[in-house]
Amino acid sequence: MVCAMQNYDITQFKNPLFTVDSVLFTVVENTLKVLMVKRANDPYARRWGLPGGFVDVDKDDDTDMTARRKLAEKTGLSPRYLEQLQVFSGINRDPRGFSVTSAYSALVAHQSVETHIETVAQAKWISLNELSSLPVAFDHKHIIDIAHKRLQQKALYSMVPVYCCPEQFTVGQLKNVIETIIEKSIQRKSLMRRIESSDMFELVDEKVHSGGRSAQLYKTKKDVSMTHFERNLSV
Repeated sequence: MVCAMQNYDITQFKNPLFTVDSVLFTVVENTLKVLMVKRANDPYARRWGLPGGFVDVDKDDDTDMTARRKLAEKTGLSPRYLEQLQVFSGINRDPRGFSVTSAYSALVAHQSVETHIETVAQAKWISLNELSSLPVAFDHKHIIDIAHKRLQQKALYSMVPVYCCPEQFTVGQLKNVIETIIEKSIQRKSLMRRIESSDMFELVDEKVHSGGRSAQLYKTKKDVSMTHFERNLSV
């Protein structure tokens, strides 16, 4: 085995371009938005794209590390929740040659973004409705569409939407996030049953005034695992 590895020359093989891209969603004023960056360099300079970049084999232990490193560099964000979405590949994805990207997705509470790298001219939350009129690089519109559909599905059978809420939140705030994502109304009593059965949350010893009444605050337990349900949420 050692001899075989010593005789192995990776340069004998033509390797594809290997990148990682992340689709981050948030909800702002009942609108679902995606985080985009304006590219400063070619290819596709001045077009909008997903925050991402090349895997650095000297820095990254895996693509998860690449995703988080590029998010920090290009947007300043470090999401609590980040999952692998899908691998996209092809000869026509990138004008520089055959390329592969490992795409990630996440839902985060709205926060300001700031770029820390020269290859990005601007980072911005953009409404999904605006994407059709924007110049977008590579196949990133397609990736966003796949991520959006996945998010809508997960909002019905998991507690993923809670990651879009502030650290302390009300049932009404969580309900609003879910309804914005799935574009449908949900039954409050069904959501309450999920909150109580998930064992992900704990009550905060404090209430806030909402709609003329006091609303209970909740928060996510520390180091808790994501809860998934066998049935979709009632709408």
